[in-house]
Amino acid sequence: MIRVVIVDDEAMIRAGLRMLLDHQPDIEVVGEAADGIRALDEVRRTTPDVVLLDVRMPHGDGIEAAGRILAAGTAKVIILTTFDEDDAVRRALRLGVSGFLLKVAPPEQLVHAVRTVAAGQALLDPAVTLRVIESYAAAPTADPHAAAQLATLTDREVDVLRLVARGRSNAEIAAELFLGEATVKTYISRMLTKLDLRDRVQAAAFAYESGLIRPGSA
Repeated sequence: MIRVVIVDDEAMIRAGLRMLLDHQPDIEVVGEAADGIRALDEVRRTTPDVVLLDVRMPHGDGIEAAGRILAAGTAKVIILTTFDEDDAVRRALRLGVSGFLLKVAPPEQLVHAVRTVAAGQALLDPAVTLRVIESYAAAPTADPHAAAQLATLTDREVDVLRLVARGRSNAEIAAELFLGEATVKTYISRMLTKLDLRDRVQAAAFAYESGLIRPGSA
């Protein structure tokens, strides 16, 4: 059973999310909170697997709460966002949240996001994540520190990182590079360790930051 905490300052949104998720046979909503401060207390009390976290809330915003939850290492975080919150999502990328979901996303997409993140995977939603990564990395020059870190990777690890940043699945990477999926997983694990990154979301952001991929490139 996937244990979920919902954090949003609007009671109607919390109620709708709870109704949807509790209807799933493998998901249980174990707590709710209306702001970032209460979110931390609720996470400590209920020890969820996944936290659905609104960005804009009173008494401690969602990004600040996400940082504290992730620092504790007890739960994965999915940020609930809108199209006009690029700066907040850029901050969340640096923290290593596992996914981003638009508040207007279809119900089935929310359920899929919870299951995906609970399974230890990052949710690279093209509607949010890649667009924000590109805007985050649209500086005219690459970050020198990130570029230096990139140089520590082997050529094959760089190839894998490039495809991760473009949102490819392990199966797609394996097919494109003529590798087995187990080998791709090994390359990803080594690449994340070398770069001191948490997951694929941070890896994608790093690829843009370091200049490996530039906004608008194919």
